[in-house]
Amino acid sequence: MDDLVEDGRFRVMWLVEKRPVISQREISEELGIALGRVNYILRALSDKWLIKIANFRNSHSKLRYADILTSEGISTRSALRASFLRAKLREYDALEAEIDALRNDLDTSVAGNGVS
Repeated sequence: MDDLVEDGRFRVMWLVEKRPVISQREISEELGIALGRVNYILRALSDKWLIKIANFRNSHSKLRYADILTSEGISTRSALRASFLRAKLREYDALEAEIDALRNDLDTSVAGNGVS
């Protein structure tokens, strides 16, 4: 599965677990992803029985839902968490290597110019 897709699924599931009564718009704003993408992710998670979506009829905002992770959703979220962490560690290692290369390049060019 694409890392970007897994990242979005993980972040939505994590937020839903933290704040079950949240609007899709709030998820979109908090995670910085398009509202349509949030809707797509929630529907896909619901279709796979990873979350249960229940509309709160008494809510003042009809856009609010209770998004509850199912037991399978919790298990899937845990696996996604491990995958997410591995991906972030790879990104961290790549950034660290890039920073080291830039520092070495800078040190070499400063030494080559006789600047101390």
